[in-house]
Amino acid sequence: MCFEDEAGFTRRPPKGRTWGRRGITPVVKVCGRGSGRVPVAGLLAMRPGSRTRLCHRLRRHTGRKGERRSLSERDYIGLIDGMHQLVRAPIVLVWDRINTHVSHAMRDLIGARDWLTVFILPAYAPELNAVEYLWANVKHSLANLAGVALDRLEAFVRNRLKRLQYRSDVLDGFLAGTGLSLDLPPPSP
Repeated sequence: MCFEDEAGFTRRPPKGRTWGRRGITPVVKVCGRGSGRVPVAGLLAMRPGSRTRLCHRLRRHTGRKGERRSLSERDYIGLIDGMHQLVRAPIVLVWDRINTHVSHAMRDLIGARDWLTVFILPAYAPELNAVEYLWANVKHSLANLAGVALDRLEAFVRNRLKRLQYRSDVLDGFLAGTGLSLDLPPPSP
């Protein structure tokens, strides 16, 4: 079973908390308005009795005219195909309702893969997607990161995701946050 979600990172960092002297609020100045973004798609694969796996796909958007701002259907299918090669098993995919997931082109790409079954989450249900907890973790680790170029931001995001790939206990915690379980029912007598 796989969960998929996407997020975007900009040079304007998410707000974090820190300590400071009483009465003196620490201020982090950033400039990053309109300077591009790094859209990322993440895929968590879970199977009972096996370790949880994470695959991701990044794209750098510099803000140039005519450049695609987000991931395309081909990017998503490339990510799913990569996970299929990694786990060597049929995939049950759970994702949300963004335009590229429900487009006609995506339906054709999914229909061409007999090993892929797709379920779409209900609207406004991010608490059911384990990858949402992954993005919260990554964004928390990038809090108050100020004044980095777009290529450095991309490197930071890749680094955080690469570190999480080897922490299957943390990835299992993201699934536990959803309240869902992958336990198999006991065999009937």
